[in-house]
Amino acid sequence: MQASTSPAAGRPRSDLNADVFAATLRSVDEFGYAGATMDRIAVAAGVAKTTLYRRWPSKGALITACLVEAFGPAPVVSEDRDELLTTAIRWGAAKVAEPGVGAAFAGVFTDAVSDPALREILSTELQAPYLRVLQDALGESEQRVRFAIDVIMGTLLHRMGISGEPMAEDDVEALIAMVLGVFR
Repeated sequence: MQASTSPAAGRPRSDLNADVFAATLRSVDEFGYAGATMDRIAVAAGVAKTTLYRRWPSKGALITACLVEAFGPAPVVSEDRDELLTTAIRWGAAKVAEPGVGAAFAGVFTDAVSDPALREILSTELQAPYLRVLQDALGESEQRVRFAIDVIMGTLLHRMGISGEPMAEDDVEALIAMVLGVFR
């Protein structure tokens, strides 16, 4: 009997991650953060639940990886502080408004309150890269940039959590004005 020369079974990792991340955000959008279980995400992605757990040790780790992918790199488009902050705030508001993203973000933060391991994942994988980029771009201390991130993302997520809707454009503009006032 001849040995099989067919390619290895399964999907390439990048395709699998993209499918899982898309299924995760769809599940969060449809069922809410609490209802988007690893079982539901696996079914929506067309994979076994064990496949998810081989890559991400928990739902929080999966959601964090999904958010890192959804947000992508920080948009550093200018050396002008006002333009940089304005772009970053509008970008954050647009990302939080994407289906499933705001709810996933708020849900994973809620879980992290009582889960030190998840807080560490959020801090190192989600916040730290943006913190470094903004520190370098703005020439500000870590504490000051962390405060800006807290105010911006906290405000955007609070609005989503309270109203179920992303922040209106005129409120985003008011947030921009407030943050620019602090950094002048």
